Amino acid sequence: MTQFNGTPHNSAKLGDFAKTVLMPGDPLRAKHIAETFLENAREVNRIRGMLAYTGTYKGKEVSVMGHGMGIPSVGIYSYELYKFYGVENIIRIGSCGSKLPPYTVIVGSKGYSHSSYAKVAFGYEENFMLPSPALNDALIASAEKLGKTVHVGPLSSGDNFYIAPEAPKLSFPEEVIGLEMESFGLFANARYLGKNAACIVTVSDSHDDDGNETDAISPEARQTAMNDMIRIALETAISL
Repeated sequence: MTQFNGTPHNSAKLGDFAKTVLMPGDPLRAKHIAETFLENAREVNRIRGMLAYTGTYKGKEVSVMGHGMGIPSVGIYSYELYKFYGVENIIRIGSCGSKLPPYTVIVGSKGYSHSSYAKVAFGYEENFMLPSPALNDALIASAEKLGKTVHVGPLSSGDNFYIAPEAPKLSFPEEVIGLEMESFGLFANARYLGKNAACIVTVSDSHDDDGNETDAISPEARQTAMNDMIRIALETAISL
């Protein structure tokens, strides 16, 4: 039997990850979560700077790992966690743009995208992917338990952060309440591999109907300004 020696992107050994992993985009946010919220946290990966930790929260084992920016990046890291490391549940925790004010917390009910990721990887033709209902219900219940308000609605996962003013504008459903770059890919992986995924995000940038920024959390504050969202995700993790 061939010994498992990790992947090209993850040096963790089998058993290093808990069954539930929280995944922020920023690996430094993963470090912040491990150092601030977890007990006995140990580093299990640092290849490519994509920090990952496993520790305990209120006595239950939980892991946290960065996933980088965009569908291709979250696609790689989440696929490997599901496929090779036995992870059952991934909760993406991140930031988004929205017409809602900064610090608003959103639980994604769908992930829309113009990306070809799901079609090329798995043959899925839909332009949206769904999270796991049980995980979403658990996130909402955890928020209520903590006395925190969350909005539930569709997210749109874009492939581009910078877009030329003269470029044709891509349309997305009017029901979308948050713009981010990853949920579609994560949900597609979970669907294909028979696993569970959810996405909870904090509004970091507010914009008007024309896409002009009206308010934002400073880059320095983003690493630590999302603790309500983090606590909701952690309470969810230990409830599973």
